[in-house]
Amino acid sequence: MNQESQFKQNIQKWSLIDAKLRTINDHSKKLREMKAEIETQLHNYMNENNLADKKISIDGAELRFIEKKEYTPLTFTYIELCLDNIIDDKKQIESIIEYIKDQRDLTISKELRRFSK
Repeated sequence: MNQESQFKQNIQKWSLIDAKLRTINDHSKKLREMKAEIETQLHNYMNENNLADKKISIDGAELRFIEKKEYTPLTFTYIELCLDNIIDDKKQIESIIEYIKDQRDLTISKELRRFSK
């Protein structure tokens, strides 16, 4: 098999894999949404019936509601708001933000990407 035909075959394989991954990702997203909706219903029921602290045994596992802390992303806007609370000089804040942006590591990678027409 020559390089050109191998290249064409690889393009076709890549396209099939990409399409399958899109389908799987779409399906996963729908399942996550369904799970979250059911979880909300379960949580509401358990709260209304004073079962929030109870454990549920199912399929050799244990289900229970827990509190989970999640921090918001550390964005430049957030950093700027925080700096604004402690530094009065707007130019100094801008300078700090620019410095932080300039000091970030930059990685460049190449990837094949599909764009719909």
